[in-house]
Amino acid sequence: MAAAAASALLPPPLNSPFYSPIPTRPTNPKPNSHLLSTNRTKSSKCRRPTVPVTRATASQNDKDKDEDSESTAFNPFGFVTDNPSSRSAIQLPESPAEAGNVGQMLYRIEDKGKEFGSRIKSGKLRWFVRETGSVDSRRGTIVFLHGAPTQSYSYRNVMAQMSDLGFHCFAPDWIGFGFSDKPQPGYGFDYTEKEFHDELDKLLDVLGVKSPFYLVVQGFLVGSYGLTWALKNSSRISKLAILNSPLTASSPVPGLFQQLRIPFYGEFTCQNAIMAERFIEAGSPYVLKLEKADVYRLPYLSSGGPGFALLEAARKANFKNISSQIADGFSSGRWDAPILVAWGISDKYLPQSIAEEFGRANPSSVKLKLIEGAGHMPQEDWPEKVVDALKVFF
Repeated sequence: MAAAAASALLPPPLNSPFYSPIPTRPTNPKPNSHLLSTNRTKSSKCRRPTVPVTRATASQNDKDKDEDSESTAFNPFGFVTDNPSSRSAIQLPESPAEAGNVGQMLYRIEDKGKEFGSRIKSGKLRWFVRETGSVDSRRGTIVFLHGAPTQSYSYRNVMAQMSDLGFHCFAPDWIGFGFSDKPQPGYGFDYTEKEFHDELDKLLDVLGVKSPFYLVVQGFLVGSYGLTWALKNSSRISKLAILNSPLTASSPVPGLFQQLRIPFYGEFTCQNAIMAERFIEAGSPYVLKLEKADVYRLPYLSSGGPGFALLEAARKANFKNISSQIADGFSSGRWDAPILVAWGISDKYLPQSIAEEFGRANPSSVKLKLIEGAGHMPQEDWPEKVVDALKVFF
């Protein structure tokens, strides 16, 4: 836990997307505190009246210059303190023992983010699964699968609204993510594609999900495994909805996953306590509100397990091969169920051209819906627009 907190204090590399300034939803720009403080200093100096230079005023001028240089100097903790959603992740009070320690942060947020959820045992593992609606829902069952490094919490608003429309909804945290079990590699789960597929099969059986059902998938890594699972189980799926996910061989791989694959540096990166929230923000036009960021960071603050699970999964994955497998599988003619690609066009990781290329390769199956104002996780940025697209499609 101490390692997680310590690593979060260190800045990411300069080429990381974590440095990009982004506004809060819907239109409030995120302030740049360095620029604001510099402008205030310069402005006040312009209004200062001219006075005779004495030893006292010279000393004061030296002090003012020192303050100016401090206000514009590089702040190694700026990537935390300049971001409104991350200010409480690592606090730097005068008395750290009284406020800002990891234990107190965990106590403040440990009960957050478990809406509609419960722990479900499947085989030797326990999944955290969110559920809305009931088995008697008249319009069928929807299973929502999240991507890395996030969790099913991103679907909470979409699930609530879809159940109001008559659907029965499930959204599990993949093994290794969110509030599900995070077994140590080599002890019953090694974070390979096949193991994720096998465990998902077991979970769906335990949940009593009857085929065919509706499937919604979003994101990288385990999100992609949701799509490769679908290709192997096409007869079980009535309709498939894809939110921003790598769909073509040309899909780029974000810097986070590249860093995780670097020996030693990956071990350091995976223990960044604010990794998940910063990944979300870097792919979106908005910062997360504090209460949301708390939930995404909670697993990574609680222990080193989630970080090492992500590390293992990222190192076992062949990202380009998986993207090619998805592109070829859905364009091969073997897939005939309808597909909705609901795409946040402000995605900083995956350009709109990825969705368009995928649609051209599957013209008879794919319906493309562009979602303005949403980024890499449209279900978090604009759940209402995602619901509008899903209710028409399903």
